Amino acid sequence: MVTDEMKMQRKTTRAELPKHYKEEGEEFIQRIITGDESWVHHNDPESKRQSMEYRHKSSPSPRKFNVVVFARKVVLSVFWDSEGIVLIEFLKQGNTINSEWYIPTLRKLSVRLKRESAPQSTQYCITTTPGRTQVARLKRLQKMNFVILPHPS
Repeated sequence: MVTDEMKMQRKTTRAELPKHYKEEGEEFIQRIITGDESWVHHNDPESKRQSMEYRHKSSPSPRKFNVVVFARKVVLSVFWDSEGIVLIEFLKQGNTINSEWYIPTLRKLSVRLKRESAPQSTQYCITTTPGRTQVARLKRLQKMNFVILPHPS
């Protein structure tokens, strides 16, 4: 259910983003970084090359068994800008998203951005929906000199 507070936040955000665009133009769009996390399923099937066996021509062919696919889930964290993906990080199996995992990920993002963009330009970050690590995330982003923009959802 959308509360009155959420409606007011959306209204404020919708007014703030065009204001930035009007002041800075296309450069504003090019400096926006955003990120999100999502569960992804994966499995590691044996490749054709891995399953090859060297044998004599008269040897019987190897018996292949039906492989039961055990799809595992991992958390994928992706950061992107107007050009495309900037950083992809996977959360190791058994770990949880917390500040001990997220802050080093943000450091990697910072290093990547410094390498690829103009060092003096301001980067904007659109925050995703609040989560358990939101406070630590925002503090780290502020240390990295990001201007934090609220997510317009």
